[in-house]
Amino acid sequence: MTKKIFCGFVISCLVFAFILATAGLVSAEEKPNVFGLLLVGPYNDHGWSQAHYEGGKYVEKMMPGSKMIYIDKVNPADRQGVTIPQLVDDMVEKGATLIIANSDDMKDGTREAAAMHPDVHFIHISGDDVLTGKAPKNLSNLMGRMEYGKMMAGFAAALTTQNGKIGYLGPLINEETRRLAACAYLGAKYAWENVLKKDPKQLKFQVTWIGFWFNIPGVTADPTQVAQNFFNTGYDVVISGIDTTEAVVVAKQKKQEGKAVWAIPYDYIGACEGADDVCLGVPYFNWGPGYVDFVKAAFSGKWQSKWVWLGPDWKDINNPDTSTIGFTAGPALSATAQKHLASFINDLGSKKINLFKGPLNYQDGSPFVKAGQTASDKKVWYMGQLLQGMEGASSAK
Repeated sequence: MTKKIFCGFVISCLVFAFILATAGLVSAEEKPNVFGLLLVGPYNDHGWSQAHYEGGKYVEKMMPGSKMIYIDKVNPADRQGVTIPQLVDDMVEKGATLIIANSDDMKDGTREAAAMHPDVHFIHISGDDVLTGKAPKNLSNLMGRMEYGKMMAGFAAALTTQNGKIGYLGPLINEETRRLAACAYLGAKYAWENVLKKDPKQLKFQVTWIGFWFNIPGVTADPTQVAQNFFNTGYDVVISGIDTTEAVVVAKQKKQEGKAVWAIPYDYIGACEGADDVCLGVPYFNWGPGYVDFVKAAFSGKWQSKWVWLGPDWKDINNPDTSTIGFTAGPALSATAQKHLASFINDLGSKKINLFKGPLNYQDGSPFVKAGQTASDKKVWYMGQLLQGMEGASSAK
């Protein structure tokens, strides 16, 4: 009898423990670690915003119990009158304890929201508030060293062009976009002079800006028209610096018309999709690993406000778990060019080649880097003009 009572008691305890454990699991499932993502463009734009969206999905994959919420099309055209703090308030109400803002033009609003929500962590992509001392302690900056990816893009373009005329489809004009356009030029110039052994005066590198990261009808120049103008005036390779895929779309149209043209899109690893006959490759961001580091720190109580500028993993620039910057060669890049590009990447990684070594001058002839010197990170970050040898505006004035 005692035995039966004891067994019944044990079974009851086990059942009760199971109920408690199950309740605990349900409770844990109901309260995941939520992080928010503010995207300047559509989450599926095949460019900048999609690369960030997939970085968020990577966090969910690598960190069980984490959950991403997002708001896309956070730009003046799609969300007129809506502020970053208002969108942050909405995310915080939905449980977000870390919020990532993915565009330079969100800088002021993100800083304001961080001050309003001191218990929420913020990452502003591409900004410099930590560098300038403007950031509150709950705000960090993250960016990828796409400068290297753009060097690779320019290198591939120079090895492919048949006439030395390369167009660069630029977004708005600021320090970031100037330095990225300049790096594409430096990569092209290096290939032109050192691989092809051609006269640098025969290389034409034109930058045309549209006024924003993607087309806003009535506000920006139409990137489709800009790309068409490049191809119609003899440029046979267009490198894109904007968030969307107009460069390869137009190149494909021109190819179907019988023109020998090529393009290099930007931002997203899948940007060449559907354009195999014209796409030379794509320099892309892989935000997942950088995001994971920050999200782990935030959720574990080890957060530090810092400015982080992550480069490629030179052992394998296309490793999805380690490399923030990658370059995938496109189907239209010749086998010979791919071989030269692989050597160029190896030399960049080993520092055998340093394209930031002087002498390098700005467009107006003033020195960017003097002979025998190498540009510091800060000098590259705050590039004031395009470089001598490039054509196009250095400022919006």
